[in-house]
Amino acid sequence: MLAKVSKIATSVMLGTLMIAGATSSAMAAENKTVLTMVAQQETAWVKNFNPFLQAGLLHTTRHFIYEPLVIFNDMQGGKPVYRLATNYAFSDDLKSVTFDLRDGVKWSDGEAFTADDIIFSFNLVKANKALDERSIWTQIKSIEKLGDHKIKFDLTEVNTNVVNDLVLIPIVPEHQWKSVKDPVAFTNDKPVGTGPFTEVDNFSAQLYTQCRNPHYWDNANLAIDCIRMPQMATNDQVLAAVMKGDVDWFGSFVPDIERLYVGNDPKNNKYWFPASGTVAFNVNFQSKNPGNHEAFNDINFRRAFSMVMDRQSMVDIAGYGYPTVNDYPSGLGKAFASWDNPDVEKKYGKYSKFDVEGAKALLKEAGYKDCDGDKFLDTPTCKKIEFKVLVPNGWTDWVNTVQIGVEGLQALGLNAKTSTPEATVWTDALVTGDFDVALQGYFAGANPHKYFETAFHSRNMGERGNRFAANRYKDPALDKLIDDFTQTADAAKQKEIMFAIQERVGANQTIIPVFNNPTWYEYSTKRFHGWFSADNPVAKPQLHPDTPERLLHVLSLKPNS
Repeated sequence: MLAKVSKIATSVMLGTLMIAGATSSAMAAENKTVLTMVAQQETAWVKNFNPFLQAGLLHTTRHFIYEPLVIFNDMQGGKPVYRLATNYAFSDDLKSVTFDLRDGVKWSDGEAFTADDIIFSFNLVKANKALDERSIWTQIKSIEKLGDHKIKFDLTEVNTNVVNDLVLIPIVPEHQWKSVKDPVAFTNDKPVGTGPFTEVDNFSAQLYTQCRNPHYWDNANLAIDCIRMPQMATNDQVLAAVMKGDVDWFGSFVPDIERLYVGNDPKNNKYWFPASGTVAFNVNFQSKNPGNHEAFNDINFRRAFSMVMDRQSMVDIAGYGYPTVNDYPSGLGKAFASWDNPDVEKKYGKYSKFDVEGAKALLKEAGYKDCDGDKFLDTPTCKKIEFKVLVPNGWTDWVNTVQIGVEGLQALGLNAKTSTPEATVWTDALVTGDFDVALQGYFAGANPHKYFETAFHSRNMGERGNRFAANRYKDPALDKLIDDFTQTADAAKQKEIMFAIQERVGANQTIIPVFNNPTWYEYSTKRFHGWFSADNPVAKPQLHPDTPERLLHVLSLKPNS
């Protein structure tokens, strides 16, 4: 995420609870096993199940409606868990990869799933650049059908990590989508999928449910009949519902969790916060504001920005101590300490330490001054610097983090303010580059490559880029290092390359890392068992739509007798 999943929220609306209660009663009458989750915070549900979108889609679309070929379990070192595929293999020269597909899989309308659906889905992405979230067509040359249940991807170059991206492309049914005139605008309100929960029931602005796919290939291992999503928009609203025992699974920031959540029902209310990805401030290197553009492209400005970030207060006050301070110049984080290049810390670590006076001296020496007497610093060429820091509304810990950061920037003499748009607006701003500064969250992964590739590789920085590469800082030398990592399986060589990547990012202060998020995950054992936990660490337990392992979690849950 972020990677941030849903955060918790402000008051439980009576209408929502009435609808929720009515739905629960109806489900019970039908003897259905219903799992209530909070996978997303919005002011109202909009019926959009288009799995290709980065913003605007409902977060129960991927994995739950559209099952992936393979799930790579990050918590188990990237171990493959086969779903629509049963195997994959690289050619001897590593220039192609072949997938064997599971026989007997059907779409939820009863049509057979075949290799044709995969070819169609990838070509759909190729024809509609706005859907190519991972720039997948820069990595593959062509797709070849070797049979109804066998498919080969020819690669543009050797890349041993390409399978991780290939399996994240949603596979949709050709027989439904071939008649869609505009797949970018298509809301897909009657989805046909291969996943466990394809049947959309009781959809309203306040509540919707997805129920069992009658043709799901793994129905024998699925004990949940429906997933239920009550609409919640703010932290207090989620917390109020949780306190009433109305939520089984969520992934949210809860202040004083031992008292407010666990203490409310010590027997059943549980949480587990395994280490997750880096959270950092991004400056937009392609800012349209002339003063901001000049400042953001100045290494001295970025270093001064970093030096006024009170990271410990962000962790202790905004995060209630749950996150971990990230003062690595590269943003690597303690989760990947075994990959750390200590020379980078020695050379650039001082710019990640809280030092307002040092930051002021750095900018003064670089020529920043108040040219127009408005008490705010301008650039060395006297262009005005003024910017808003974007952070999603309702993500309380992140909002408080930004407020602490803005206080530091203002103490430095900068005209900085906090802006809190809806999460979908924030996401779209990062995707399109229509922002100046934003707080951003990144993937963790089985090794640091996923973080560096999604955050810094220029292939992710198109007109509508990967939201994780929102900074739009292009460095061909860094691109090559990131790519070189995937050209070898030699551990020593990979570590050498990773050291060089850290040097490049740290030397340029490309982003301003502040902490590492925990994996936000809370659950109740009141109605279900089989939850992942520190004692049962099967896979990442997060509900975030960028966590395919959540499908494995749903399959592990069983109702209490």
